[in-house]
Amino acid sequence: MPPPPLPEGDKSTKGDRILTLQHHLPADIERTSFHIITEELEMMGLTPPPEHEAVVKRVIHTTADFDYARNLHFTPRAVEQAVKALHAGAVIVTDTNMALAGITKPGLAKLGGAACCYMADPEVAAAAKEAGTTRAVAAMKKAAQEHPGAILAVGNAPTALLTIAEQIESGLRPALVIGVPVGFVNVVESKERLFAVCEKHGVPAIVAMGRKGGSNVAAAICNALIYSAAEMLDPHGDRGWNG
Repeated sequence: MPPPPLPEGDKSTKGDRILTLQHHLPADIERTSFHIITEELEMMGLTPPPEHEAVVKRVIHTTADFDYARNLHFTPRAVEQAVKALHAGAVIVTDTNMALAGITKPGLAKLGGAACCYMADPEVAAAAKEAGTTRAVAAMKKAAQEHPGAILAVGNAPTALLTIAEQIESGLRPALVIGVPVGFVNVVESKERLFAVCEKHGVPAIVAMGRKGGSNVAAAICNALIYSAAEMLDPHGDRGWNG
């Protein structure tokens, strides 16, 4: 689609579209983005319930994809229980260092929490090789041993979700499971199985049904929960963004 015509009187011959910046400061950009997201959700008839609002809007803000208003599924009181766990200093364990890097460290510090990823752990690599499995499987097994009440955030590996489901059936009770791997192989099935197991055993879960997801989505969900728990949803008033 060609760019819109330049305003009358403009002598440019390049045909470039004129860009007028609305905002310059990060806090203003974020606030305006969330306002746009809210309006568009209302127009589509997809306004999320209040208890899911922060998570759904944060994921849409991260991805610019409104499908998440439909495909994010929550077990009852999942957000409430996750916030309670964060107030108690729950550890967040991710399945990728990318997701770990995207989690807000000031918010976690305010809550006295921590986040980690075992994918690059030499012991995990050795265990995976010995067992003939993936590092994601070995990493989640180590997470269960080291932090049995953690928030488990999976944005990449379906095998991690299947391992978590098995562990829950064997008695593991994480504070929350975030299941948002992206892809085409075993992704849909692993999410459906994980969600069903969590519902059966009363484990809080937030899962993006279907093929979509990713480490950025996992981090976005973690940040929405952290900001909610730490009362930092407003980027200016609560997070002190002045630039």
